[in-house]
Amino acid sequence: MADNVEDLTVEYVEDGVTTVKELDKKILSKGAWATIIYRYQDWNRSKEEYGPDKYTIRRYQKRNGEYWQKSKFNISSADQAEKIIEALQGWMKAE
Repeated sequence: MADNVEDLTVEYVEDGVTTVKELDKKILSKGAWATIIYRYQDWNRSKEEYGPDKYTIRRYQKRNGEYWQKSKFNISSADQAEKIIEALQGWMKAE
């Protein structure tokens, strides 16, 4: 794991192939607990191309100077992402 929140990533390389390609990330909170939302794509071996954009929210805890992933929530589709945005915007307007 990383000792700096900016260095955390979901990118993953296997046998020289980037099987999870990080496209962007937004750090939502820093400190002893960090929350990051990532935009990424998975490599489709059979089609030899990257799939559609996906999103995941990860929570990390800093212990002994390093961040360790503690939980994650994968947003399964663009439709689900839109529904989450809509719900949050509705709640924010209601306040």
